[in-house]
Amino acid sequence: MTEKHYAVAIDGPSGAGKSTLARAAAEVLHILYVDTGAIYRTIGVYMYRHDIQPTDAAAVTAALPEITVSLRYDEDGLQRMYLNGEDVTKEIRLPAISRYASDVSAIPQVRDYLMELQRSLAREHSVIMDGRDIGTVVLPDADVKIFLCADVETRARRRCLELEQRGTPKPFDEVLREMEQRDYNDTHRAAAPLRPADDAIMIDNTDMDFAASLELLLDVIRGSVEQ
Repeated sequence: MTEKHYAVAIDGPSGAGKSTLARAAAEVLHILYVDTGAIYRTIGVYMYRHDIQPTDAAAVTAALPEITVSLRYDEDGLQRMYLNGEDVTKEIRLPAISRYASDVSAIPQVRDYLMELQRSLAREHSVIMDGRDIGTVVLPDADVKIFLCADVETRARRRCLELEQRGTPKPFDEVLREMEQRDYNDTHRAAAPLRPADDAIMIDNTDMDFAASLELLLDVIRGSVEQ
């Protein structure tokens, strides 16, 4: 499968396991994994550091010319994010940055600014890319489009476990409220709202563990690419 150049687009709500599963699938398939959420989080870091409200579209847009976002891959193949040449891979995962990433991603100018970066990676490599609008906007001609979802309580529990493992635990009720708000924001924003592409394959992994979710994801990708 590595000889054929192809693109896999995975969309879905926060906490569905997109990034973890996409990263694992990319490793198995020996293709490039692109975490687009990390790219928006990097923009969020800049706004956070400069005390720019992420909902202030005019101020955020005015700051974009001052920002250079780049991706590099370390010796283990993990994506690392650079903001104006500084490695911010750890900082983008701080809870405070999540809201900034969600808000700035709703601004059309930010999405346009980052579009070419994302598309260029798909032109140059076989990729598996996850986000909110990959199959609908970023890579509308992707060879495989998947919409990965799970019920919100399950996603909140997964996120709580993830935060606990990172050493930044939060109460379940708080995580659930934030996730419900994120879902609303993502599905109701004017710019590229979260929705399945018309030709996306739906995967609901509410009742699946990681191994079962990965196996199904790989089956779908292989079945689609080999057709």
